[in-house]
Amino acid sequence: MYDFANSSYVTVVISLLYSGFFTEHIVPAGSALRDTYWSIAMVASTILALVLSPLVGAICDFGGHKKRYLAYSTIACAVTTIALWTVDPGEILWAIVLLTLSNCAFMIGEAFCASFLPELATRKNMGVVSGLGWALGYFGGLVSLVIVQFMITADPTGDLAGFVGQNQLAMVAIGIFFAAAAIPTFLLVKERSRPAPGFEGASISTLLRAGVRELGTSYGLVRSYPVLFRFFLAFTVYMAGLEVVMKFIGIYASGELHMTTGDLITMFLILQVSAAAGAIGFGYLEGLLGAKRTVLLTLLWWIAGVSAIYFIDALAALFAMDVISFFMIIAVIAGSGIGSIQSSSRTVVGLLAPADRTAQMFGFWGMFMRISVILAMTFGPVADAFGSRRDALLLVIAFFVVGALMLLRVPLDQGTRDAAAADPDPA
Repeated sequence: MYDFANSSYVTVVISLLYSGFFTEHIVPAGSALRDTYWSIAMVASTILALVLSPLVGAICDFGGHKKRYLAYSTIACAVTTIALWTVDPGEILWAIVLLTLSNCAFMIGEAFCASFLPELATRKNMGVVSGLGWALGYFGGLVSLVIVQFMITADPTGDLAGFVGQNQLAMVAIGIFFAAAAIPTFLLVKERSRPAPGFEGASISTLLRAGVRELGTSYGLVRSYPVLFRFFLAFTVYMAGLEVVMKFIGIYASGELHMTTGDLITMFLILQVSAAAGAIGFGYLEGLLGAKRTVLLTLLWWIAGVSAIYFIDALAALFAMDVISFFMIIAVIAGSGIGSIQSSSRTVVGLLAPADRTAQMFGFWGMFMRISVILAMTFGPVADAFGSRRDALLLVIAFFVVGALMLLRVPLDQGTRDAAAADPDPA
């Protein structure tokens, strides 16, 4: 249910509506830095999450109470998303501040949510459980899109003030939806994490000092868990490609293909179903092929998909279709691999993480995911510099190719066996 809840934020605010609204209406029309301003917001939030994720994860492992920290991040994201209602056209800095805070809170909450996985699943069914959770998340995105579809009805060419006001109110709705949809998680999920010995009842200052000390031993953790950290490096590169897709697809579709808000919502409604089906299907396939082969398969899937978008004019003409219809077909087919990459990667961390350091290792997972966002945000300046988002797609293909080659060299099977042998509860 938490996957269901937080998908509303990433779908509506980051991927689909607010990203395009920001570049087209918050940033003045004459600006040559539209994509760059969006990249600044994403990078600022990522750096903040990058610093906080492993620290908060270490504090959580010492102090326990994962649900409490998950609640803090949820409230922070919901409140700052609602505050986007106050941003008017031209107020770029204020929008960047709120996007930075809300996206940072979302990313930290995402890492906390992921850290529950080893407690809720066995090693044998972890891939299926992760896939089902991610699939349910896409239905959360689907419901949130239906909500905003009924809220944003004005045509910006004829009623700009109405269009702006409706987009602002949509942010209030998404913030409320996120908080409300997360309630079942806090009511129904049992708190299984316990404080580390000697930290029962520890104050936040004590936990903070312990977390800082733990971060100081990070280099030792790299040496202790070399397979996991080699995976993190490959994960960073290929996730950069996926982060470009998720954070710029709305901007690309509206700016390059001139899709209307109605077109975008229709595409994403279909895409959410496709991604959910892909997450479930690849989740079961993961049980047959293993997490590594499943990730590699979806990377090939995405290389083909982004290449098709790059050559979309020629391919649309070849099949006698208009460009927008062909783009929707590509998005639906390629989009079925979105959840697979993320879900399978989450499963790998769950399989490789030591049982007593799950929150910290998923904090590192969050940290490397944030590094991938920073790497991905080079897309904005590259697109602005070359004056073509289409040519910048070559950068996305390169991220997927290099990440796949790096993953091929990571001995995940051996690392999984070693982690299972060291697990005191190997079920």
